[in-house]
Amino acid sequence: MTQVMNHGGGVHSIKVPIPDNPLGHTLVHVLDTGRGPVLIDTGWDDPEAWDTLTAGLTAIGVDITGIHGVVITHHHPDHHGLSGQVREASGAWIAMHAADTAIVRRTRESEPGTWLSYLAAKLATVGAPEDHIAPLLAAREKGGRMRTLPGLRAALPDREIVPGELLDLAGRRLRAIWTPGHTPGHVCLHLEEDHPANLPGRGRLFSGDHLLPGISPHVGLYEDPDSATETDPLGDYLASLERIGRLGVAEVLPAHQYAFPDAAGRVRELLDHHEERLTGLLGLLAEPLTPWQLAERMEWNRPWEQIPYGSRNIAVSEAEAHLRRLVKLGRAEAVAGSGPVTFVAV
Repeated sequence: MTQVMNHGGGVHSIKVPIPDNPLGHTLVHVLDTGRGPVLIDTGWDDPEAWDTLTAGLTAIGVDITGIHGVVITHHHPDHHGLSGQVREASGAWIAMHAADTAIVRRTRESEPGTWLSYLAAKLATVGAPEDHIAPLLAAREKGGRMRTLPGLRAALPDREIVPGELLDLAGRRLRAIWTPGHTPGHVCLHLEEDHPANLPGRGRLFSGDHLLPGISPHVGLYEDPDSATETDPLGDYLASLERIGRLGVAEVLPAHQYAFPDAAGRVRELLDHHEERLTGLLGLLAEPLTPWQLAERMEWNRPWEQIPYGSRNIAVSEAEAHLRRLVKLGRAEAVAGSGPVTFVAV
């Protein structure tokens, strides 16, 4: 299978594998600039991924030591994982939105056991069964954090991506569009240049995970153990989608799957999908349910019984994000005095 694609106009993509993940790969984009090639995302921190990235660069005539900069759409390990290794090999700068840089810093600096304690308490609050929480408590007692978790040694960026501004790239017009939802600091990157194949529209969009041709990205809670602020990630995501839909780009270059036209059409599909999902959840909330019970009843890509342990935590976070949106819209409310707290449609 071809790992490298030439998108024209000084833009290539490399399929960098994600180990043991149904997504299969991250599309790392390579943008030629007057000061040298710049990567948009880097892929998972894994030897096979590194070998694929460097081989892909070689195939387009680029040595890893010549990378000028790295622009990260968001902090997740399949996007930011290899950034530190790229910087070590090349001296490249790394740029990220401040909100996601804060997550990277917090993850690196967290005390052993802090995250496990927070997650265990959070899961108890949303109604998770004791046998689901027990492994977290056991891991905490054994010395803190699980070293297998990705992101514990992710690189700290050295530049900030400022929404609305053009990035400092010689000879290119790449503008940052803040699109929170999938993460609080997710950015899309608008290449404000004529499409090389003269497709109608305003340039091209590196969309990260925000806008994908066949997948609705995960939207869960923005987890910060030290913050009491109640965020609305799904509301953020839907507003960000509408912002992207108005850009009128000729082509979308996402971080997974494949490039596609008609961003506005895909935005409409996703807005409709989430409206249908929210309506469906209101039907489930005819009776009071905890977020865990709601997650058990929601439609996923497989039956709840087949969803792995870690993925259940992600699923309940997505259920909570939908609940927060319904509460904010006045379509659901918490049942007073319930513990764990239950929610019901109004």
